[in-house]
Amino acid sequence: MSSELLDALTILEREKGISRDVLIDAIEAALISAYRRNFNQAQNVRIDLNLGTGSMRVFARKEVVDEVFDPRLEISLADARNINPNYAVEDVVEMEVTPKDFGRIAAQTAKQVVTQRVREAERGIIYSEFIDREEDIMTGIVQRLDSKFIYVSLGKIEALLPVNEQMPNERYKPHDRIKVFITKVEKTTKGPQIFVSRTHPGLLKRLFEIEVPEIYDGTVEIKSVAREAGDRSKISVHSDNNEVDPVGSCVGPKGTRVQAVVNELKGEKIDIVKWSDDPVIFVANSLSPSKVLDVMVNEPEKATTVVVPDYQLSLAIGKRGQNARLAAKLTGWKIDIKSETEARELGIYPREEMIRLFDDQVDVDFNDEEEEKE
Repeated sequence: MSSELLDALTILEREKGISRDVLIDAIEAALISAYRRNFNQAQNVRIDLNLGTGSMRVFARKEVVDEVFDPRLEISLADARNINPNYAVEDVVEMEVTPKDFGRIAAQTAKQVVTQRVREAERGIIYSEFIDREEDIMTGIVQRLDSKFIYVSLGKIEALLPVNEQMPNERYKPHDRIKVFITKVEKTTKGPQIFVSRTHPGLLKRLFEIEVPEIYDGTVEIKSVAREAGDRSKISVHSDNNEVDPVGSCVGPKGTRVQAVVNELKGEKIDIVKWSDDPVIFVANSLSPSKVLDVMVNEPEKATTVVVPDYQLSLAIGKRGQNARLAAKLTGWKIDIKSETEARELGIYPREEMIRLFDDQVDVDFNDEEEEKE
């Protein structure tokens, strides 16, 4: 092995970030393969590489036995002790068997195998880097498009953005810069394959983490996300610090923080509601911007019946049921919405038990409501 090859290893380590030990192991495996194939040898061999001089030697490894059945793999105890009297049965004897014309054949084979190992090592480095970024957000550049995928460059590798993970209100062109959510990183025979999304709820969560310092440092927590990408989303937020307004933190001064997220998602509407461990309050908050008069909870079925003013019924349900559907996803509760008139006819409103007051987000005072009706 020439000193030029050693210099090449150093360059590969520096430029490709591949450990020199990985490359040396690849070369040794290549030389063993070349020796066995070209010299029709079956015995176990070891390659000794001198990195200082660039020299290479091949050693055959044979087990010491009382009776030899395969001279390519075994050596008798008597012959072994002729080499060194300290050898015993089951020891391994190494003998140099470097062929005189091995250098040319070895160089050709080593080049092929090293190239393959370098490629595999590069793929391994890329996989290790991106597997740690699964469920994270990255900025990529659109490279090209076809009927199944948009190919997004993430620097060292192209990610796949499937059609069903693309936002319906977006049109992509080559060289567009977009933020994507990494949904899956797979190992394949062709190297790592990375799938990304623009519709995943995780993208919305990560965008708020970027824009809202209180979320990033843990002061405010995003409890749940419900999203219909490109149209409307809801997130619930909470803070253990009573001095921090979680909703206000996400909205930002004059709405700048939430507007930055809306702009990134090309105008997707976002409702930010306050989380509560009380399902009555949480469900009421989740139906924002509609007002809620009462929430009746069925714990065994994890279902709720919500009463809203007649003029708020369509707002509570939303266009094509979207507001109610998102609220159900956000809370994890089934939500059946009824107008005040219908609830009165069914005899389920008003209830005789004490009427609850919801938080300021809902902004409803039931006592005042009843006084107005009287």
